[in-house]
Amino acid sequence: MDDLRVLIVAGDSLARAGLASMLADQAGYLVVGQVGEEEDLTGALEVFRPEVLIWDLGWDPTAQLERLADLREASPPVVALLPDETHASQARAAGATGLLIRDADAADLLAAARAVSRGMVVLDPDMAAAAAPDMSRIPAPPVEPLTPRKLEVLRLLAEGLPNKGIAHRLDISEHTVKFHVNSILAKLGTQSRTEAIIHANRLGLIIL
Repeated sequence: MDDLRVLIVAGDSLARAGLASMLADQAGYLVVGQVGEEEDLTGALEVFRPEVLIWDLGWDPTAQLERLADLREASPPVVALLPDETHASQARAAGATGLLIRDADAADLLAAARAVSRGMVVLDPDMAAAAAPDMSRIPAPPVEPLTPRKLEVLRLLAEGLPNKGIAHRLDISEHTVKFHVNSILAKLGTQSRTEAIIHANRLGLIIL
């Protein structure tokens, strides 16, 4: 699997450096560049060719939200980092498909980047109601709870690992992984891995 190309955007130079340091050397991800508040983002998109933007909107996101909205048609998927849920709906309207709190850890950032690159919407639970009320309605839980092993498989599915990668990570056979995946889909009432991941995220079984 090719590394996911990530461009960091932030007005605060310390925030840019912190994000770059946090995501450096993460397997499967490549930070291709950093863009500041006054820099030409359109030009940066052409130069760096990112597949995902991780955009720290700062403590006062108003100006950055306008910039995000201006690039909505030209930008790849965006994971927006917000101080709280106050501007969540505006960030979604401006085109962000991932919304996380600014102090999200590396695992959440990477999982969100991978998810939005595949066309998913990722909302921090605290922002879901403000960003998209229809998406915050929690579906009925699965008829049967998932075992700890199935939850492990589910989390690795959310990381984008294929059956072979999951088998290697958990030291089990690919046949066993396939069994767990089919069981997860059945228990969640879903038809595909992507649908299962989205549904599990809404249920709170995993956090993207």
